[in-house]
Amino acid sequence: MDVIGKGLPGMKIRTFVIAYVFALAIFLFAQRPARPEPDPRFLVIDLTHSVNQNVPTYELAEHSAYREQTIATIEKDGYFARQISLPEHYGTHLDAPAHFVRGLWTVDQIPAERLVAPLVVLNVQRKAAQNPDYQITVDDIANWEQVHGHIPQAAVVMANTGWESRWNSEKNYRNADRQGIMHFPGYSLESARFLVEARSVIAIGIDTLSIDYGPSKDFPVHKYSLSHSLYQLENVANLSQAPEFGATLVSAPTKLEGGSGAAVRLLALVK
Repeated sequence: MDVIGKGLPGMKIRTFVIAYVFALAIFLFAQRPARPEPDPRFLVIDLTHSVNQNVPTYELAEHSAYREQTIATIEKDGYFARQISLPEHYGTHLDAPAHFVRGLWTVDQIPAERLVAPLVVLNVQRKAAQNPDYQITVDDIANWEQVHGHIPQAAVVMANTGWESRWNSEKNYRNADRQGIMHFPGYSLESARFLVEARSVIAIGIDTLSIDYGPSKDFPVHKYSLSHSLYQLENVANLSQAPEFGATLVSAPTKLEGGSGAAVRLLALVK
């Protein structure tokens, strides 16, 4: 009886400890954080097309320049991985100043602070629908400023031409005639010069294959804007979802050393 009596307190303590640990585990499990909710401070709008072999390209080719190869599978290797190959200027992408001007910034050299900037969206959809070779003018910029005030310094200006509606058809997106000349909207040299010299923007973008309009043969807007250390954003998506003013643009290109351009993820943050 004495032996049994002496063992009871120890058993009770062990039972209490086990019950306590079990209860604590249940409590902690119940207190696990819920799935994070979207940040209520701003709405995030993705301005990027997905990358795949169907992306329309500036140069017409029989086969896509995009290559993918599965190098590991979950069933065989316990994880999934692919090897990807694509041109620098493919899909939604960034042109670095070095794309046209030797010695200026390559993609990896663009200062990070220039990749986060106020976003300005010029809506020229109606004009582009009437004329596929439409070139954005200084008047388009003036019309925007009559509503919103001066374009803020160090902004990124995007042209919403409505051309994104053609994205899923390479033929319609390139819009080439029988001579192979493409027809799609772009910036005029005068508008680019005004944005650089009078408004000090740091980048311009568009929802077409090129900043220069389709029939261009010598790329005057590329040469001018890149020579002034702007970067350019082409094949931009979902501009109709972004406000014309008030958003912040985050441009996140692959930091490709020595790159003339790179695929970029574009996010508009709207308060």
